[in-house]
Amino acid sequence: MTDAPAPWREGWDEGADSPFTGRTPQQDSQTFRTLTYEVDGRIARITFDRPEHGNAITADTPVELAAAVERADLDPRVHVMLLSGRGKGFCGGYDLSIYAENLDRGDSGSADTTGTVLDPVVQARNHDPSGQWDPMIDYAMMSRFNRGFASLLHANKPVVAKLHGFAVAGGTDIALYADQIICADDTRIGYPPTRVWGVPAAGMWAHRLGDQRAKRLLLTGDCLTGAQAAQWGLAVESVPADRLDARTEELVARIARMPINQLMMVKLALNSALISSGVHTSTMISTVFDGVARHTREGFAFQTRAATVGFRQAVQERDEPFGDAKRR
Repeated sequence: MTDAPAPWREGWDEGADSPFTGRTPQQDSQTFRTLTYEVDGRIARITFDRPEHGNAITADTPVELAAAVERADLDPRVHVMLLSGRGKGFCGGYDLSIYAENLDRGDSGSADTTGTVLDPVVQARNHDPSGQWDPMIDYAMMSRFNRGFASLLHANKPVVAKLHGFAVAGGTDIALYADQIICADDTRIGYPPTRVWGVPAAGMWAHRLGDQRAKRLLLTGDCLTGAQAAQWGLAVESVPADRLDARTEELVARIARMPINQLMMVKLALNSALISSGVHTSTMISTVFDGVARHTREGFAFQTRAATVGFRQAVQERDEPFGDAKRR
């Protein structure tokens, strides 16, 4: 061990006594459809990159997110991951138009999932009101989405999620798995699909907010602002939108100063309490109920309406009675 001042500030790959000395990692040439990945000093930046679609989730998203998290976890240079979204918002949820509008066509922009439980045609057939519904085909699909998103929670290194614009529906399934959330004051955060055709499959709301506040949101489908999320303890901090980037950089820079092993031990120790509170059970039950919600009389009625007038119009009609419908 060097006797230089503050040697504990050296990274895993720094110093003559580093076990990584002389071991230069191979450059990973993997590219992604739904996100970008880059290492900036001690920070791995994972950025959702489908801004023209509100960074909506496709079958590629959980696979690519898990791959990016694993790349950062294995990289001795990386101390912290920063997850964000490019464009007007963090993530607008699942690209449900693939299923709600296109009953017999796949997603031509996604990786080939033909003949698997991720095949949109297979899922559409399993969602036919005139046929039999196999809930385990549904669960096999959705549980894999959750598994990819949960890579944030189970990563060795800490993950900070930066939310702006909107983080709604399935976007919250991702964000709530992060270790820290920082957001703009005017961010819209919530799960409106509890009004019809959905239950938050990740099952993280009660674990992050507590019972009453989670129910306050999910029994109405209402959303929080970023400022309210910070007041309620869902976000660690909320700032005006024009200060979000700078404040986030300050936070991840402070985390990045910590030794990696300290960060890992702290996260593992605190995760032990979170996981003991029943995260895995909540996820399993919520994923099953999410499938049920899409196969009720009301769920089928919503899907039929979406297939008839378009998903956006159906969502507008869903939200109008609550006074928060997004006008086209």
